[in-house]
Amino acid sequence: MQPQRDLRGLWLLLLSSFLLLFEVARAGRPVVSCPAACLCASNILSCSKQQLPNVPHSLPSYTALLDLSHNNLSRLRAEWTPTRLTHLHSLLLSHNHLNFISSEAFSLVPKLRYLDLSSNQLRTLDEFLFSELQALEVLLLYNNHIVAVDRSAFDDMAQLQKLYLSQNQISRFPLELVKEGTKLTKLTLLDLSSNKLKNLPLPDLQKLPAWIKNGLYLHNNPLHCDCELYQLFSHWQYRQLSSVMDFQEDLYCMSSKKLHNVFNLSFLNCGEYKERAWEAHLGEKLIIKCDTKQQGMTKVWVTPSNERVLDEVANGTVKVSEDGSLHFQKVQVKDGGVYTCYAMGETFNETLSVELKVYNSTLHGHHDTLNTAYTTLVGCILSVVLVLIYLYLTPCRCWCRGVEKPSSHQGDSLSSSMLSTTPNHDPLAGGDKDDGFDRRVAFLEPAGPGQGQNGKLKPGNTLPVPEATGKGQRRMSDPESVSSVFSDTPIVV
Repeated sequence: MQPQRDLRGLWLLLLSSFLLLFEVARAGRPVVSCPAACLCASNILSCSKQQLPNVPHSLPSYTALLDLSHNNLSRLRAEWTPTRLTHLHSLLLSHNHLNFISSEAFSLVPKLRYLDLSSNQLRTLDEFLFSELQALEVLLLYNNHIVAVDRSAFDDMAQLQKLYLSQNQISRFPLELVKEGTKLTKLTLLDLSSNKLKNLPLPDLQKLPAWIKNGLYLHNNPLHCDCELYQLFSHWQYRQLSSVMDFQEDLYCMSSKKLHNVFNLSFLNCGEYKERAWEAHLGEKLIIKCDTKQQGMTKVWVTPSNERVLDEVANGTVKVSEDGSLHFQKVQVKDGGVYTCYAMGETFNETLSVELKVYNSTLHGHHDTLNTAYTTLVGCILSVVLVLIYLYLTPCRCWCRGVEKPSSHQGDSLSSSMLSTTPNHDPLAGGDKDDGFDRRVAFLEPAGPGQGQNGKLKPGNTLPVPEATGKGQRRMSDPESVSSVFSDTPIVV
């Protein structure tokens, strides 16, 4: 009986061993124990501070958290682990000597949500470096030597929420990470503090929604001082954004190689920040957003008359869209005033007030005014040109007339003496004839009988003849003849 019992026990042992091997084979994973250099607690492996030059090869496939920080790792190759870690959600690689990471290194951890690469020696972030991490939510890259960030380094990371790039040597602001329409639609925190940023795309940053600006940290950068920078951060301060309120003393800029706090730029004479009102014209379509500091908040709008805006109001010109924005189909004058948005979230509530000014004119009114001013200016210029043409290009009337009776020498001398540039000289006085100038400018008129100024008939049809006077004495003409001096066309005699 005893040998039969021993044989039966042996068969049971072999059967149990076979069943165990069958289960392992069906699961498709080997039975791996905790690596010798690590401390294991259920699905958590802590291999920290072991001076490891390489990642341990025998890692259990059920590992959920792997801590490899404070070691001597220098390169993370594509085959850094032979086992596909499909359950790994957190990987800690901080405080190593990593200077190279393969673009295929993260294909073995497709469900990773937390990656810590801080305090290493990375210098560049190459294209598509993190594209395999489509489920990653938090990425820590601070305290490296990063100089360049490729524009496609963070492509396909639709779930990324927090990105830490502080304490590096980045000199170009990665606008593609936060600009509207970017692939990082869930990014709520971007830390670029303590870098080498000098210039910022201020107009683009001003257009960002508040929930992005609330987590955009830019302190401890040698920014260039100007009034636009002051206005930007003053607006963020007015909105009580965390990125400014938490680090007000560390927000500075450079001017003449000196550091200045961005809120104390009196030497630039920048005007104080004032919240601007929305402006619209009659009949214009307008969208006002409830720019909250957090996404996914429930928003309620109240009109200037303390009426709640639902899908539509009674006048049918304004409604609230699904994203909480206020839509005006055709703005009217009565729509002007202060609108209030009450936003309610899981962690805090927020109240925003927006003033709307409506001009009692259409948007095209400015163009009509501009056209009127332009027409007036052109008319004035044409008038001046016509006057100049009349003064300088009008032909002499005397030349255009037919042959008339020549005027007497007596009348010619009379008219010329009226506008002589030099006094009349006695032709019998001493001196040659060429010693002085006796040129005169006169307006000659026909002296024929019965004609007045410009050839017009005088009322009396007579032309008075002055009496002869003594030698060298000037003759006086009648008032009508004096006025003829100011004829249109001058003649140099």
